[in-house]
Amino acid sequence: MANVVVVGAQWGDEGKGKIVDWLSERADVIARFQGGHNAGHTLVIDGVTYKLSLLPSGIVRSGKLSVIGNGVVLDPWALIAEIGKLRAQGVEISPESLLIAENTPLILPLHQNLDLIREEAAGKAKIGTTGRGIGPAYEDKVGRRSIRVADLADEATLDTRLDRLLAHHDALRKGLGAEPVDRAELRAKLLEIAPQILPYAAPVWKELAEARAAGKRILFEGAQGALLDIDFGTYPYVTSSNTLAGMAATGTGMGPGAVDFVLGIVKAYTTRVGQGPFPAELHDEDGERLGVRGHEFGTVTGRKRRCGWFDAVLVRQTCTTSGVNGIALTKLDVLDGFEELKICVAYELDGKRIDHLPMAAALQERVKPIYETVPGWSETTAGARSWAELPAAAIKYVRRIEELIQCPVALLSTSPEREDTILVTDPFAG
Repeated sequence: MANVVVVGAQWGDEGKGKIVDWLSERADVIARFQGGHNAGHTLVIDGVTYKLSLLPSGIVRSGKLSVIGNGVVLDPWALIAEIGKLRAQGVEISPESLLIAENTPLILPLHQNLDLIREEAAGKAKIGTTGRGIGPAYEDKVGRRSIRVADLADEATLDTRLDRLLAHHDALRKGLGAEPVDRAELRAKLLEIAPQILPYAAPVWKELAEARAAGKRILFEGAQGALLDIDFGTYPYVTSSNTLAGMAATGTGMGPGAVDFVLGIVKAYTTRVGQGPFPAELHDEDGERLGVRGHEFGTVTGRKRRCGWFDAVLVRQTCTTSGVNGIALTKLDVLDGFEELKICVAYELDGKRIDHLPMAAALQERVKPIYETVPGWSETTAGARSWAELPAAAIKYVRRIEELIQCPVALLSTSPEREDTILVTDPFAG
């Protein structure tokens, strides 16, 4: 049985939630492997909308095991709130349907506070953080001072972890002009939330290994997108984790050999939330039209997304760095009605044509898009479930994208409804 990794191949918001849900019906286990509650997935099932941030998309499907891997940073209070919200919508969640890796680092109130303090102090140099403490939590993980899920089960260990953590944070906060952390209050909050979190704690690496040995299908779910990767994204306007497909292995405790197919989610145009370079960004009526028709507002933050034409340079690059075997092209229906469309096929940098986005920030700011114009279509693609239902010009657009990114389309999404999907290649076929 094949195991599939799903990653965003742009700046996030590509429609991963729907695609993962569409695939999860055929999977046995759905595992989140990085990020935190700064990423949002919106699912629409039988007319009901579910908005997820921490929980894997498979949680709304009965009979599936959902896993939060060690590569995630977990806000325990946000998790319990999200579980409560879904239960109110009729979703059953228990330790039989949800597991959390014992070695998952926790996001604490001090992380969120530090996030906001530093962003405010940065002024014009701010990077557009969501303020949810993701970055500081990952910093503490690398600095070997995190409080992890397993630590909640032992007060002596928790006290040791708190001492090490606050030795760092109180000194840092003093330098930023902030008050020291109230240790007693934080300790009390952790002990209060512990009984609600610990029932889900498990050696996830072992559970996944056993599932694989039993021939079960595992779906690895990434958050955000490849262009927000801490190493290969538009640094420093990135997230604080690796968002590429390779993280699926280390973020769950499975070896790279467990991955059989990498599916990259790609929007039929390009969007970005927050600060940072965006070569194909539009500041005209076409950009506004894409935003309105695509309902381009962040699931978590509500922030309006910046919009632009499809950037084949970037997607070709992210398909390479994530080892993408096929893409799921989403939101094709948003392009309905455009007389003509443009695709960014290369960049111009200081008078020279280049075929990739440089890593240097100063160069990223100077690249200019080189566009290819293709015919649009007046017919609708919304709700199409076969190639025969698509306008000829829409098919040509998809085929041209495949050529430019050097990667085939495996799935084509034509609306937020999970059934409105055209299957070209079955990722689970291996």
